[in-house]
Amino acid sequence: MKGYYKEFLLFPDITILIGLIFLSITYQVWHGLTWAAVACLALGLLVFMFSEYMTHRFVFHLKPPKSPILLKMLKRLHYDHHTNPNDLHLLFLPLWYSLPNLSVLAVIFYLIAGDIWLTLAFAAGLKTMLFLYEWKHYVAHRPIKPKSRFGIWVKKMHILHHYKNENFWYGVSTPFVDVLFGTLKDEKEVETSKTAKDLEKRA
Repeated sequence: MKGYYKEFLLFPDITILIGLIFLSITYQVWHGLTWAAVACLALGLLVFMFSEYMTHRFVFHLKPPKSPILLKMLKRLHYDHHTNPNDLHLLFLPLWYSLPNLSVLAVIFYLIAGDIWLTLAFAAGLKTMLFLYEWKHYVAHRPIKPKSRFGIWVKKMHILHHYKNENFWYGVSTPFVDVLFGTLKDEKEVETSKTAKDLEKRA
């Protein structure tokens, strides 16, 4: 297991993400941690869960675009991951994609809250949940057996998404969001998809 921790933590994008989270938390403590900041951090965690689901379902699973540039981007972000689910370099979201997207959410929050420190706390929640997302995604694709029933269930749902049917089980950090949108199904009720490992062939 130690080898997996090392592989995960020393992957460049993850190492940088950890550094950014550490800086965010340090800034909050230095400024004076308040209950409002803690609440905003928790809100960031929650918002990421929904953002993760929406992005995965409605962006990463778009039908192949005609634009070569967009197709190349989608291949890097997700299509190729379905083709080679265990390729480490396709497993993690590149920071050139994830950080700008989280920044957009943070700017929207700032326009609503109008407070930079609360916005930084919100952004810390987003980054922390991104880290948890990456860890759970990593566990799902590595020969690691989670110790908790919840962890086992989360891993199983993601494996079903890859090998049973790509149109269900979109939640990675938590499949609970699938419940709200009707995409958490009993695997026995879902047909095996022919395009789960080749999203480019989706009509």
